Amino acid sequence: MDMEQIIQKLQHRTPSPIGMNEFVKYAVLLPLIEKNDEIHILFEVRSFQLRRQPGEICFPGGKVDACDRNEQEAAIRETCEELGVEKSSISNVFPLDYLISPFGMIVYPFVASLSRSHLIKPNHEEVAEIFTVPLSFFQQTQPEVYHVHFQAQPEPNFPFDKIPDGKNYRWRPRQIEEYFYYYEDKVIWGLTAKIVHHFIDVIRSE
Repeated sequence: MDMEQIIQKLQHRTPSPIGMNEFVKYAVLLPLIEKNDEIHILFEVRSFQLRRQPGEICFPGGKVDACDRNEQEAAIRETCEELGVEKSSISNVFPLDYLISPFGMIVYPFVASLSRSHLIKPNHEEVAEIFTVPLSFFQQTQPEVYHVHFQAQPEPNFPFDKIPDGKNYRWRPRQIEEYFYYYEDKVIWGLTAKIVHHFIDVIRSE
């Protein structure tokens, strides 16, 4: 391979995180609805019959499938399936910053207006209940923040003899922040709370 071939390979590339193709992609929608002359954010409580994260508070969303044209279409499709709404009820869809999870997934959040909210009919196989929180609550409330620490544990056959300091190698510490909001009897935390916090930062910015 000569220099010209290398240049041709590189000149039209769009950079992305290394190893991105190995990540599982998810898309979620942060729905805004008008209720009592105020804007609210709608949340779901996952069905207690689900194997993964039963009873957790989340936004509508799920895995990006091969049939989805893009992440936004996946978020809209999942919202329609979970809330039983028509696609025409969802408008003003805008992307937020995406999250790369240390657990091998990328989450693409979107925010959108949800009209005709009185026609919502949750799919109870996936959704135990829905509830809303006034946007003003999040604008006026700072979340509690806690840290989760991860410890590096190389596998038994790791080639310590090939690296400086061997078994005494100083691995970089790793931690993630977990946000918690408490609204009435609901605990909103994890990725859902992190997306809310990011959204509030976006709409506060000048």
